[in-house]
Amino acid sequence: MSKPIEKLKKQLIEISEVVNAFKSEAVQVKIVDKLLDAMIEFERGDAEGLEFLNRKSNKIKNGTEQGAYSAVIGRKKPGATKILNQLLTTDFFATPHSISAIANYCKEHFDSEFKTSELSGILLKLAKENKLKRQRNNENNRFEYVAV
Repeated sequence: MSKPIEKLKKQLIEISEVVNAFKSEAVQVKIVDKLLDAMIEFERGDAEGLEFLNRKSNKIKNGTEQGAYSAVIGRKKPGATKILNQLLTTDFFATPHSISAIANYCKEHFDSEFKTSELSGILLKLAKENKLKRQRNNENNRFEYVAV
């Protein structure tokens, strides 16, 4: 095998011990995601992203899984539900917006990139709770969401 593949294989073996210390598969996925992001940052020359790795491994050795998870994820960005509920308290939904327009707004103003599929279920739930009104746009036949 080539050297990069061997290096990657060795790194995955080392990572698997740490990741498998967590019982929750969702936590494991988030940790692997954060580790891969940190590895990419390190490869680019930005070693700041590796600070949390030392805290994480120390807390796992001490047996505090919850603390290790918090160290890995650091400061979390607000989720789609929280952001949409925040938008409900503003005048954002005073005019109709498509799902893609809402996703773009979240990206620009909240630095949170959501897929339209992530937002659609939450928006539908808000419409069923009568917090938003869901209507079709006659021009493009797509749903738009507006305040009730």
